[in-house]
Amino acid sequence: MTKVSPSMLSADFSRLGEELLRVERAGADWIHIDVMDGMFVPNITVGPLVVKALRPLSRIVFDVHLMIEKPVRYVNAFADAGADILTVHTEAEGEIREAIKAIKDRGLRAGISLNPGTPFSAVEKYLDEVDVLLVMTVQPGFGGQSFREEGLPKITAAGRYAEECNPGLEISVDGGINRETGRRCAEAGATVLAAGSYLFRMDDMASEIALWKTFGKD
Repeated sequence: MTKVSPSMLSADFSRLGEELLRVERAGADWIHIDVMDGMFVPNITVGPLVVKALRPLSRIVFDVHLMIEKPVRYVNAFADAGADILTVHTEAEGEIREAIKAIKDRGLRAGISLNPGTPFSAVEKYLDEVDVLLVMTVQPGFGGQSFREEGLPKITAAGRYAEECNPGLEISVDGGINRETGRRCAEAGATVLAAGSYLFRMDDMASEIALWKTFGKD
């Protein structure tokens, strides 16, 4: 089944705990938590204290997306806060392999992400070391953007790589995901769909998530 990971960036921040429980009751597999530092991307969102506050409310997988410079500095803080997956950007300043090692040393799953303008070859060298590849189909830093088509060939390339070299690799996609683009990404080889505004606008989120889980099947 395709996994669904609603992005908390589109949740009501005045009711984050309730929003988390809403997502869990709707059948989500993971939640996607965007961490922005105001440097790697212009905006600033949440830090380890918010992750720590949410952790006791649910056992759902916390997929924490670090859109920050020198991410190795914050691995321990987010691990202590209760993250299950930490994803760093190949474009970020700092030693990326050091960050991946630190994540794995804490017993967490490690992810690597690439922006729309970054070629697949830039992350290929890390794919035997990580558990998740996150393909960005919008420019990171802002919610509500439109899906960018150049992500689809990267998903396909990642699927081929996973089949040949790392069968356990999760291929996640984030940005402009709705019913149509989610289906296309799953058909291209994505195993996880991270979606924000589209899902959070749904009155019946559970039915929509159940539908998305069928994407990619023959």
